[in-house]
Amino acid sequence: MAVGAAVLLVVAAGGVYLGNGEVTPEQSNAANALRYPSPSPSAGQPQSGAATSAPAPPTVSPTPSASATPSTAAAPKIPATGWIPVDRAAWKAQADAYRALTIDPVPAGVGNLPEFRADCQYSHRLPDDPIVAPGLPGASHMHSFVGNKAVDANTVAGDLTKFTATSCKPAQDHSAYWVPTLYDNATGKPVETTGFRVYYRSLAKNSTGQMPLPNGLRMISGDAKKKKPTPRGATGQFYCAFYGPGDLDGVARSTNGNWPICGGDATLHFMMQFPDCWDGKHLDSPNHKDHVAYGSGDACPPSHPVRIPAITFDIQYPAKGTPAGYYLSSDKEGKSASSMHGDAFVMWDVATMNKRTKNCVLGRRTCDNHGYQK
Repeated sequence: MAVGAAVLLVVAAGGVYLGNGEVTPEQSNAANALRYPSPSPSAGQPQSGAATSAPAPPTVSPTPSASATPSTAAAPKIPATGWIPVDRAAWKAQADAYRALTIDPVPAGVGNLPEFRADCQYSHRLPDDPIVAPGLPGASHMHSFVGNKAVDANTVAGDLTKFTATSCKPAQDHSAYWVPTLYDNATGKPVETTGFRVYYRSLAKNSTGQMPLPNGLRMISGDAKKKKPTPRGATGQFYCAFYGPGDLDGVARSTNGNWPICGGDATLHFMMQFPDCWDGKHLDSPNHKDHVAYGSGDACPPSHPVRIPAITFDIQYPAKGTPAGYYLSSDKEGKSASSMHGDAFVMWDVATMNKRTKNCVLGRRTCDNHGYQK
């Protein structure tokens, strides 16, 4: 396998910096090697060949730490909305630094899944959404946040670097990630995650033109307004998983059929995949989706030519399922899983993002929170 491919960056119209490094990977049949979805990406169950093992359950931290909370003395900033342009100077500097990097020597025994990750735990819960409803506290359904502990409705990109306390490892990941809160339908009590792994990975069979993610990028996966049943076998449903084989759809279903009941040691999980191609010009768009796209045929579309690591949420809940089932804050009435969605507000230490992308995604090697996974 070629793991030391050079990357050449060129300036294209609109300030896009593209890479054309060629990497010839070994083919991997590893269980969790996700590939391009066809015809469209699905959420919930892992796609064919995806991992069903749980991320290591971290300790739950129910509230933000005091040191992470910004002062309320200053007047809140009004976050920008719509088409938000990338800071071209900052992106050029990041791209130039990425181009200058070489792939580090690979220790023996490192796998060939092109990914790195952040392992996160629950941080806090708020009816806020700084991407969809910026500057409007309480305007959203309830969300469960992981990562940056200071996030609320007024959070802007600069806040993520100023208030860096995080519930994720590595600490160089200052990003914020959130999903609608899950509730037990019998008790009305929230069920918070015990494991929230965020993968940054390649979905393609090669890493040609691979670039890092720009800081400040906002993305949404899924549809909060979708209200459809999620019976056994449906896409976009929660599934059962533990270390080892098992019935993804559960040994039984809730009374309404929308939620699995897990057998053995398995618990509820959800897997969610974000786009892997970027237009190279905008950090956000009016619907929070048009500035990014899913690649196909191992290539990005001309409208979104910059290949970025695909963020994938692998979420574990401390619940096995019950006849009463559950509901999401985004669909209390329908009580199905179809409205499950996720938001990512990306902010990393630039040097760490560049190095992980170069070593792990471009180099097509398996990495964990700290680098090469040995």
